Amino acid sequence: MKHGAYVMSEVQSIREAFAEASSFLSRSGANEPQRSAQLLLEHVLGLSGAAYYMALADPFPGADREVWEAMVTRRGAGEPVQYIIGEQEFYGRVFEVTPEVLIPRPETELLVEAILRYSAELWPKEQSLSAVDIGAGSGAISVTLAAEAPAWRVCAGDISPAALTVAARNAARHGTAVDFRLGDLLEPFAGLETDILVSNPPYIPGADIAGLQREVRDHEPRTALDGGTDGLDPYRRMMEQLPLFPAPPRLVGFELGFGQAEQVAALLTATGHWSEIITIHDLAGIARHVIGITR
Repeated sequence: MKHGAYVMSEVQSIREAFAEASSFLSRSGANEPQRSAQLLLEHVLGLSGAAYYMALADPFPGADREVWEAMVTRRGAGEPVQYIIGEQEFYGRVFEVTPEVLIPRPETELLVEAILRYSAELWPKEQSLSAVDIGAGSGAISVTLAAEAPAWRVCAGDISPAALTVAARNAARHGTAVDFRLGDLLEPFAGLETDILVSNPPYIPGADIAGLQREVRDHEPRTALDGGTDGLDPYRRMMEQLPLFPAPPRLVGFELGFGQAEQVAALLTATGHWSEIITIHDLAGIARHVIGITR
């Protein structure tokens, strides 16, 4: 084994390649080494699901060896699998991801579910609503909303031109029409009639970033992570910018970090715009989303 690099043994089955790579990634300190090895293998071999498991006894194809070694080496150095293979699944759809965008997380699917559920309570099913997503990133939230609620007009903003380029490609990939706008938080949407506001903004306190897993700290875009001194700056500023809308949205949904739910709920309550504030917990039991509703 070269220093820091993964070099595959000479004669191996796919199963043995998986075991060897898993061991290498574990020694390298990579998060979820076995899951990482499987995702990389599936990508290299072009297999998934049952086809992958049926191929485990087959010889590892020599033509793929160089690409495989390079990918495992990158993962061993801490680069997230999603950036190596260039995609991540979200809400049943595959999204392109690059180092310019945050990798979509499973817990954010719960935010999309909540927006769809509460909107169905507030408006007739086929009503054309206007939804704004702040911090578009890969477009996971906005593209999913546009796909799940095709009658809606969905807009999304980001301060990163590179992120909006990725998001636009994802919108095209899934056949959705999303109005992407470059700018800071609500500013690009001044004057827009908005029924729904949704956001997964940067919420990590700046001083905490150095202590994050290296996969996040060293590879995901800092602008999508750093929420200021206490992590709450984007929420405060969005509440301050609400007068940019002709009227406050009847439904708002925010994703947030550990221990922030009470403070974010208080920020929404202080505006006096939403009659009902709901906190949603993720699968780990963490208060992960705050929803504001005007019925």
